[in-house]
Amino acid sequence: MPTSRFTLSARPLLTACAAALLASGCALTPDTPQPLTLRVLHINDHHSHLDADTLPLQLPLASGKTESVSADFGGFPRVVSAIQALRASGGPVLAIHAGDAVTGDLYFSLTDGQADAALMNQVCFDSFTLGNHEFDNGDAGLRQFLGFLRSGSCHTPVLSANTRFGEASPLHASRAPGWVQPSTVVTAGGQKIGLVGLTIAGKTMNASRPSPGTVLGDELQAAQAEIDRLTAAGINKIIVQAHTGYDFDLALAKQLRGVDVIVGGDSHTLLGPDTMKGLGLTPAGPYPTRTTDRDGKLVCVVQAWQYSGVVGELSINFDAQGDVSSCSGTPHLLIGDTLRKGKDVLAGADRDAALAAIQQSGVLRVTAPDAAAAAVMAPYLARKTQFGAQVVGRAEAPLCLRRVPGSKLDRSRSTLGDVCNADPSVNARGGDIQQIVAEAFLQGAREFFAADVSIQNGGGVRTDVPAGDVTVKQVYTVLPFKNTLVQLQMSGTELKAALEDALDGVVAKNNSGGYPYTGGLRFAVNLSAAKGQRLSALEVRMANGSYAPIDPARSYRIATTNFLADGQDFYGTLATIKGERRSDVGLDYAEVLLRYLQKQPGQQLRKLPVADYSTQAFVDVN
Repeated sequence: MPTSRFTLSARPLLTACAAALLASGCALTPDTPQPLTLRVLHINDHHSHLDADTLPLQLPLASGKTESVSADFGGFPRVVSAIQALRASGGPVLAIHAGDAVTGDLYFSLTDGQADAALMNQVCFDSFTLGNHEFDNGDAGLRQFLGFLRSGSCHTPVLSANTRFGEASPLHASRAPGWVQPSTVVTAGGQKIGLVGLTIAGKTMNASRPSPGTVLGDELQAAQAEIDRLTAAGINKIIVQAHTGYDFDLALAKQLRGVDVIVGGDSHTLLGPDTMKGLGLTPAGPYPTRTTDRDGKLVCVVQAWQYSGVVGELSINFDAQGDVSSCSGTPHLLIGDTLRKGKDVLAGADRDAALAAIQQSGVLRVTAPDAAAAAVMAPYLARKTQFGAQVVGRAEAPLCLRRVPGSKLDRSRSTLGDVCNADPSVNARGGDIQQIVAEAFLQGAREFFAADVSIQNGGGVRTDVPAGDVTVKQVYTVLPFKNTLVQLQMSGTELKAALEDALDGVVAKNNSGGYPYTGGLRFAVNLSAAKGQRLSALEVRMANGSYAPIDPARSYRIATTNFLADGQDFYGTLATIKGERRSDVGLDYAEVLLRYLQKQPGQQLRKLPVADYSTQAFVDVN
């Protein structure tokens, strides 16, 4: 099994001393002042996505014309391969995982994190930060995952300076000493490096499931306190690995004193050069993003997108006093060398031209999966494949697909023919399966936060469910995208405006996919009315199942997908809900539907009562 470039036996001594600093004033011998160039390899938010995915790219072909080309993308065996190769290229190197290793794919649902831990132990990270989703199964679930991680030979330190486990928690220091630490110290190039972990507090407390008594405190206070302790011990190079989000990281850097680097996670942010836009990618900022701390000293901030797709490589030059003099780096997007245009594999001159562009991109890295990691993953993959064929429920009647009610805009979309296309109920209220998905989102979200209403776009649901057995694979065919749930806090006025936005897209832009399906909210629709006046009689479902008129001034908690929360499908108002009013919960939306099905009586997937369909009355376009 691979090991770190650094001597693993040195880790426990350094870690113990750093931990003892709190209680006994243990002092570490300060480094002899000298410059250091350090590389940090990092990932974040892989969310149990161990398999490769597909990445669409814009690449020039032999004709010189730029066309849409797809490549295999990521997968944890490629992460292992890339980190091993980058480590072997020489010089002091650290490998960091900035949190949210779990939740989001069947690998986690089936193994409670054992598959993730096994693959992480193929890398041997020098540190791992707790993300909010590490708490999704409570402290007991987190302990189980950390037990899997500790079962390997890597002994990866697990960090979170702002987490305090309750007296009854299985991770309380009396029961799991040293399992989670505020910081650790590693040696690289003969110099000591302090690593401080941070976990986003509000989202973890409100949208995950830490056990009663476990508290996540203020991120800024916890980080500064730990930086001060390490600095007092003679550590003058500090990396904060913060699972707090890119925008928060930039704000945090400005308020901290003594931080040199922030390796981030949580917001799933792609950073990189503007040239990435020519590839069809949309970086949110430069890699690295340079800012300054409270004293005006340079701080370098990085993040590595999501889902086992990117390995960030940050190079940091420290001066003799331990301050950052410069930093640079590359977000390596890991792809395979088989390229496709549509269903056709590129060959000959077209393939040569595309591969030349990949080589020149500076960010696309052709990487073969690591064979040993693939072998470790193989039994988990077989289990996942077998589970995909597993029957998890039964549809007692056809659950029809329809984006827009009525007979003019979307009547022939169903694969079940006139069973659905001519169904009066479908014509009056829209798709049965879309409505079930919206209800599943509402109920699933309520397991993590107090949602009032859910919103799902009709086009986000891709297929009917015929009567009969329902398999796991079928659930993931109904919801095939990489969407996750988001919590938004909106007024009744904003909620109506968002739905009006979508209806205007349906009428004015011929975008049937944006038609809204909601859980816990019902209304009347008149597509022939003027813009902004197509919705009426909006009513919210109360705890007792009755409905009451929506209050324009009241704040409602909305569960929707990240796709819609970003304003896609003409949900423009949703994109204005930012900052503290938006929380990216990160639950895989197909998994939410699967959990909903498994909780139904007899695992029977049934149409909702007519009273709970979102569209209660419908007038078609003229």
